[in-house]
Amino acid sequence: MARVEAFSDGVLAIAITLLVLDIKVPVLAPGQTLMVGLLRQWPQILGYAASFVVIGIYWANHHYMFNLIHRCDHWLLLLNLGFLLCIGSLPFPTALVSAYLQNPGAQRTAVFVYQGAILACAVFFNAIWRYASTGHRLVDSRLDPEFIDAVTRRYNLGVLTYVVSVFAALWNVRAALAIDMLLVLVFFFPSPKPQFRPNSATET
Repeated sequence: MARVEAFSDGVLAIAITLLVLDIKVPVLAPGQTLMVGLLRQWPQILGYAASFVVIGIYWANHHYMFNLIHRCDHWLLLLNLGFLLCIGSLPFPTALVSAYLQNPGAQRTAVFVYQGAILACAVFFNAIWRYASTGHRLVDSRLDPEFIDAVTRRYNLGVLTYVVSVFAALWNVRAALAIDMLLVLVFFFPSPKPQFRPNSATET
């Protein structure tokens, strides 16, 4: 499990670092001040900050989830690779949104692609948990089934909300991005403390 987490942390760290490459040193037009040049990059700065937070929240919850998963198998590794594939792709849709957010003819497509990428992350993240937790397949055998259900509902919320945001992007890009930030606030708070079956907390 340690190798799985270490590899995952590495991919997440690279993805979150690549985001900043979209912010360039401004090239000033004649008579333009540096402050104006920097302010014109607000879409890139906003995209960097938003995706940094999204990936950071995924990292925190991935760490939490793998503290509950005590064993791994071939299929869990493949599902985790699918999740990392989606995370590693996020710098591209982030750059797409930053480049076209102010373009009325292209902003909806850009945000739609961005929302789709985040939804793909959520789907794979949810699939990892579903696979590992069903029938206590790979999670701690002492975990209370009600606790597992509560975590599942929490992760289902993420998937369903991102589905809504994908379709919202076709209608109103501001609404779609606002939905993202609201969901980030939900998952910003600590996940529930693990609950164990009665009289099992001391079992080995």
